[in-house]
Amino acid sequence: QMQPVESGGGLVQAGGSLRLSCTVSISTFSMNIIGWYRQAPGKQRELVATDYGSALTTYADSVKGRFTISRDNAKNMVYLQMNNLKPADTAVYHCNTVPRGAWSWGQGTQVTVSS
Repeated sequence: QMQPVESGGGLVQAGGSLRLSCTVSISTFSMNIIGWYRQAPGKQRELVATDYGSALTTYADSVKGRFTISRDNAKNMVYLQMNNLKPADTAVYHCNTVPRGAWSWGQGTQVTVSS
C-alpha cells in the first residue's frame, strides 16, 4: 500500500521555521509529481507546493517566498522547508501525488504556529 509517512511538524512561534519530511516506499517515486498539501480545521485540503522533478516547483500564493519544496529520489524523500511561519499556516500537512492524490492519505504531521 502506498502510504506516505510525514514527519517534522511541531509547535513554533510566528516567524519561526520548520522542515517537514515525507517518505513513501514505492519503486516509482522518481516518476511522480509530488506535492505538499495542508488541511486546517474546518477548511478544505489545499495544495501548497508541487515538485515536478527537473528542478521545477510551484507554490500557492499564500506560501510563495516562504516555503521551499525539494526531493531526494535516491532516498524516496520529499521535504518542505517552511520559513517565516504565520498562524495561518497552522494545519495538518500531507504529501501526495499531484493532481489526484493517488497515494493513500497518511496521518500527516501537525504544524501549529502561535502568534
